[in-house]
Amino acid sequence: MSNSDQISIDDIINYLKAEREVYGPFSVSKRDFDRPDQTAETATIQEDEKTEVQPEAETKPLTLSDRLAACSTLDELKQLCSTADELRTDLKNTNLVFGVGNPNADLMLIGEAPGEQEDKQGEPFVGAAGQLLNKILAAINFSRDDIYIANILKHRPPGNRNPTDEECKRSMPFLKRQIELVKPKIILCLGKISGQTMLNSDGTLKSMRGKFHSFKDYELTVTYHPAALLRNQQWKRPTWEDVQMVRKRYDELGGKP
Repeated sequence: MSNSDQISIDDIINYLKAEREVYGPFSVSKRDFDRPDQTAETATIQEDEKTEVQPEAETKPLTLSDRLAACSTLDELKQLCSTADELRTDLKNTNLVFGVGNPNADLMLIGEAPGEQEDKQGEPFVGAAGQLLNKILAAINFSRDDIYIANILKHRPPGNRNPTDEECKRSMPFLKRQIELVKPKIILCLGKISGQTMLNSDGTLKSMRGKFHSFKDYELTVTYHPAALLRNQQWKRPTWEDVQMVRKRYDELGGKP
């Protein structure tokens, strides 16, 4: 198109003025045609103003199951236990008694709760009952370095009383994770309360011992607590029968060493 063919803004204004004479008054000026295009920056600002600001999603606190699952080693689990209020008893200022022994043991012993000496040393079965346990283990060709030992409770209860049902309930998730990390072939519960807690049973010790029970992927049996043997000599014979049964089954399952 040539310059002569182009219509200027002045031409349009003159045309509209002529139309006003025919159709009535209205106003128009050159300024109405000079409004600049909206810049990209302006458009972006306006678009941002239209967009609602979404509040940041709240981070939910980890559940106990999440925290336990995040523990991939016994050391990590021990660290978690050291700060877990769930494991505390009514006795103040007690030490954590986590567990001791071979972290890859095929035989795991589970007692009931730490006593005074265990609380002082931070290790299960170190008093007179622990010395007797060492002799029992040696009689079936085990040392403490071959096995792993823990308790239902990880803190000493007042007066060395038996663990309460509530204490056992709070402690079990931690113990179950501990068992999962050790992966034993056989679990030997020492004492009625340990057996009842692990089997979720109210059975007598006599009804629980002398046979293997299923506990998840593990074989579990129950015998007398070494402390009970110190008070009742007549229970030594059935305990000897129980640990011989454990040794036999351990060998059948290819336990190491």
